[in-house]
Amino acid sequence: MMKNKKFSMIGVPLGVVGIVLLLVLPVPSWLLDVLLVINLVFVLLILLTTLFVKRPLDFSVFPSLLLVATLLRLGLSVASTRLVLENGFAGQVIQTFGEVAVGGSVVIGVVVFAILVVIQFIVVTKGAERVAEVGARFTLDAMPGKQMAIDADLSAGLISDAEAKERRAEIAAEADFYGAMDGASKFVKGDAIAGILVIVVNIIGGLVIGMLQHGLDFTTALNKYTLLTIGDGLSAQIPALLMAVSTGMIVTRSSASVEMGVAAAKQLGQSQIALMIAGGAAILLGLIPGMPFLAFAAVGTVLIVVSRRIASGAKKAQKVAERDAIAATGPRESRTEDLLEQMRVHVLEILLSHDLVDLVNGAQNDLLGRIKALRRKVALDLGFVVPPVRTRDSVDLPDSTYAIRLAGVEVARGTAPVGRLLALGDFLDALPGESVVEPVFGLPGKWIPAELRNNAEMQGATVIDRVSVIVTHLSAIISDNAAKLLSREDVRVLVDGVKATNPAAVDELIPAPLSLAEVQRVLQGLLAEQVAINDLPRLFEALSLAAKISTDPEALIEAARESLGPAIAARYLENGTLRVLMIEPSLEQTMLEGLRQGPAGSQILLDGSQHSRLVNAVKQTVAAAAAEGQSPVLVCAPQLRSAVRRLVSAQQGGLPVLSYNEATASPSTIIETIGVIRLAQHSLA
Repeated sequence: MMKNKKFSMIGVPLGVVGIVLLLVLPVPSWLLDVLLVINLVFVLLILLTTLFVKRPLDFSVFPSLLLVATLLRLGLSVASTRLVLENGFAGQVIQTFGEVAVGGSVVIGVVVFAILVVIQFIVVTKGAERVAEVGARFTLDAMPGKQMAIDADLSAGLISDAEAKERRAEIAAEADFYGAMDGASKFVKGDAIAGILVIVVNIIGGLVIGMLQHGLDFTTALNKYTLLTIGDGLSAQIPALLMAVSTGMIVTRSSASVEMGVAAAKQLGQSQIALMIAGGAAILLGLIPGMPFLAFAAVGTVLIVVSRRIASGAKKAQKVAERDAIAATGPRESRTEDLLEQMRVHVLEILLSHDLVDLVNGAQNDLLGRIKALRRKVALDLGFVVPPVRTRDSVDLPDSTYAIRLAGVEVARGTAPVGRLLALGDFLDALPGESVVEPVFGLPGKWIPAELRNNAEMQGATVIDRVSVIVTHLSAIISDNAAKLLSREDVRVLVDGVKATNPAAVDELIPAPLSLAEVQRVLQGLLAEQVAINDLPRLFEALSLAAKISTDPEALIEAARESLGPAIAARYLENGTLRVLMIEPSLEQTMLEGLRQGPAGSQILLDGSQHSRLVNAVKQTVAAAAAEGQSPVLVCAPQLRSAVRRLVSAQQGGLPVLSYNEATASPSTIIETIGVIRLAQHSLA
């Protein structure tokens, strides 16, 4: 392998140098024969390669080979001209080409050669040049759109950074290739013109040398040197024609997954009716008086037979497909693996009614692709990978309905009517459609016809497509149930990931003083309050210190939160300011005195009236802050934080509760107290 690589590295430069020497050094006739054969086989190999490559970029070296082949033909033309004019003989190859082409008549040879030149120069070369020019222009024009598509897929999480880098490199290579082909096609055109000029010079020079130096009469000199000139021209123009055809092949190829021959056979035979009509037309043409009926009849019969075989093959394929479909829907053997698969409860499922199946058809708003992007976003935001979401249809759901299941239990349901868009806003009365309440944020909306999108946006409404509605709903379910989604296996994978980069943090924590189950419980407690667990090394270090004092889950969760204090508080900052609600000191002292540990965690023991008055005070204070457009957090003593959250958060729709340590963890944070919780009354500071 290394020898081949070294030979390639050295052989190509030596070959180019040898071609240049052909332009200045004379060569013997036997060596010229060898070089002409090599040239012909080399060009034939290039032509066959262009037929078998699947994509133009698979033969990206073609423009360079085109230049080398052109230079080789020019060098051979110079060497052969020198031999023809000096010796009147330029080897067996040129002699044979000339005798076959002339066929006893110089006029016939000249006509054949002229037709060959016309075919190459006007038809093949001109067409290949134009296709290369247009291909280069279209490829360059399409580059910005392709780059934007890659950026969009990367942003949506549909591809990784490595895949995006690979696709960008492929686009750049494609642009470079077509740009090079646009210039390289000029080589083919120049080669054809040079071939014509060389022929004219050879004939004139041969006549002059034959008549003046060798004393030949005009007819003898004309016959001798014309034969050699035509042979020389054919030995050069046939490879040039093959190279021009190769150029046309490579620039007219579109990206495909199969070779050209396979694609051509498949696409030409895709219509049985077209083959049948073509075969019948061929037979009818043979019936015209004077036409060779047998030739037309043979061709027509072959086409008809092929069309019949295609029809028969299509019927067999259809029967096989129907049989496979019946086998797939029919009863299966009750294997243990099948039963276990049917028994398995999927962690997350989306059920779609039969008319919503179009959402997973691979279109621009493909549901499966959006779910994949959502899983990536959740992993980056919360720090663990959400289990795969199983998506299937259900005949039990009403039309336009979807349902979200968690561990086999339906937790949410919504609608996404076909051909509709969800418009959210306050001024939707003028728009037709069914009024609904958006399932995540509780906003009023309407499912309007898709063609009224512009009208709705002009009225200030926010318009959302069906897939976005479902994905947003699923995102809310995942966020609310993140703690339930974190399995023991997920924790093991996360621990293994930390151990690979920070083994000390894991070795000091697992399996002692904490087991994997206890670590899972702590991480679930953090996720229950929407605290990201992506900084696991810092968490494990805090847990290893706290576990030496107590393995109580609540104490461990508070220790983990304190280690993440700046990150927790940063979620609620507004321009560097944390707006907080505080508990009146005397009330906080009363709550500390009533703090008790129980099986479910710490609790604050208050009498019935105090409890209800505390809840009402929190409600009123939060409502007053919301009326002023503020979103505060409730802060309290670290010992009370867990119990206070358990006491008030459920009634306040998830009011964040932070400890003093968490709120002041970052020295740069500005604390602004906007309310104080009192039992007797509430007030805004």
